Amino acid sequence: MSDKKKDILSVQTIKVKSLEDLARFAASSMTLGYSVYIIHFKHNDKHVYGILTVYRDYYNYYGLPIFYYFMTEKQLEGKYILIKLEEKETIMISDGTKPGWIHIPIISLDKKPDFITL
Repeated sequence: MSDKKKDILSVQTIKVKSLEDLARFAASSMTLGYSVYIIHFKHNDKHVYGILTVYRDYYNYYGLPIFYYFMTEKQLEGKYILIKLEEKETIMISDGTKPGWIHIPIISLDKKPDFITL
């Protein structure tokens, strides 16, 4: 085993316009069979919510890591983002899940990961 420390490159970051856009993206990923969760951390007095993804087969790389995120002044009050997809999309924050709703857990981190640069 090598004692050399590998440098971890930063992920590409893409800021979405709203929490609803982030939730919609997460829900669409879940329907493809991916395990999806939203990470939360505080950065520069703002709350950041985001999803880590990998854009596969990016040119000569095995994949390009991307962090889609949304920033807000206040922390969301709940542990899940719930989405109901009917004629009209409904998105809410909750402390639990509801039957018939897509539920996406929010995982709060102690601090911003070093590989995410905002």
